[in-house]
Amino acid sequence: MNTTPPVSQGWFKRMQLGQQYLKTWPLEKQLAPVFPENRVIKATRFGIRFMPPLAIFTLTWQIALGGQLGPSVATALFACSLPLQGLWWLGKRAATPLPEKLLHWFYDIREKFAQAGIAMAPVESVPTYFSLAELLKRAFKQLDNAFLDDI
Repeated sequence: MNTTPPVSQGWFKRMQLGQQYLKTWPLEKQLAPVFPENRVIKATRFGIRFMPPLAIFTLTWQIALGGQLGPSVATALFACSLPLQGLWWLGKRAATPLPEKLLHWFYDIREKFAQAGIAMAPVESVPTYFSLAELLKRAFKQLDNAFLDDI
């Protein structure tokens, strides 16, 4: 179940892990008050969709009007960096080990899977937020929402 790569990664690997985490994390409204992932994922998806066209519009607008190119290039680079910042944060968060309270909740959810008779792969190392995302995604599909009572 734990498919998280090692924590000591390069910048590009962290971005890839952030993209995997973005796709794995369940965007359920019950998780929004507890985890910042819902807000970061929505903002990152918005940035991926709208910031590159905004950067191109900024550049073409300034070129067409004969304005200064320096500030428009800086604005375009900043706009394109926003989704990258979101992916980097998500990648860093995905590789972070779970704190003690969430670790207990992680194992409680795994216990509920065992009580329901659903087979789970053993945990190979220290659970991370990516492991929690995979577990929550599976729990929302296969368990009732009673596992959320312990948050």
